[in-house]
Amino acid sequence: MKHVFGLLLIQCYAFISFGQSSAHQYTPADQGSSVTFTIKNLGFNTGGSFSGLQGTIVFDPQNVAGDSFDVSLSASSVNTDNDMRDDHLKKEGYFDVAHYPRIRFVSTSVTQADKSGHYTVTGKLTIKNTTKEISFPFLAVPAGDDYIFKGGFQLNRKDFDIGGSNTISSSLTVSLAILARK
Repeated sequence: MKHVFGLLLIQCYAFISFGQSSAHQYTPADQGSSVTFTIKNLGFNTGGSFSGLQGTIVFDPQNVAGDSFDVSLSASSVNTDNDMRDDHLKKEGYFDVAHYPRIRFVSTSVTQADKSGHYTVTGKLTIKNTTKEISFPFLAVPAGDDYIFKGGFQLNRKDFDIGGSNTISSSLTVSLAILARK
């Protein structure tokens, strides 16, 4: 009887120790990350970037069903290398940073596309007072104990009530390379 009880204790310990998820929590880091956008203005590509990353990323390549992304950035960090344009973009007709200081993405699902680090994430993107579901592919690249998540997507600025004249395209491309630190 003692041996059976001892064996049960060993099995319980093994289950608790080794049966737990190996998912790790990461924090997006501004330094080493880039969030950029490209949009046509008068037929020419122009672009910019954002910073001020915050949030939590839970990622385990062996159990994507438990993975999640809750990441935001500072809307007032918009940088197009033109101070006058940046100030204009921060106003009510565009990002309205006084009322909506953060742009946020919260995942609802992550699926694995293949065994070489390619995934698809679906979630809710909130800009200003509008939330839309988006889905896009990304690549998870191990970087020591950390990860770099690379991806991109297109969106229609008008879907998020981001103003602009008819000289600015409605469609823009967002490119991401997010360094996530353990």
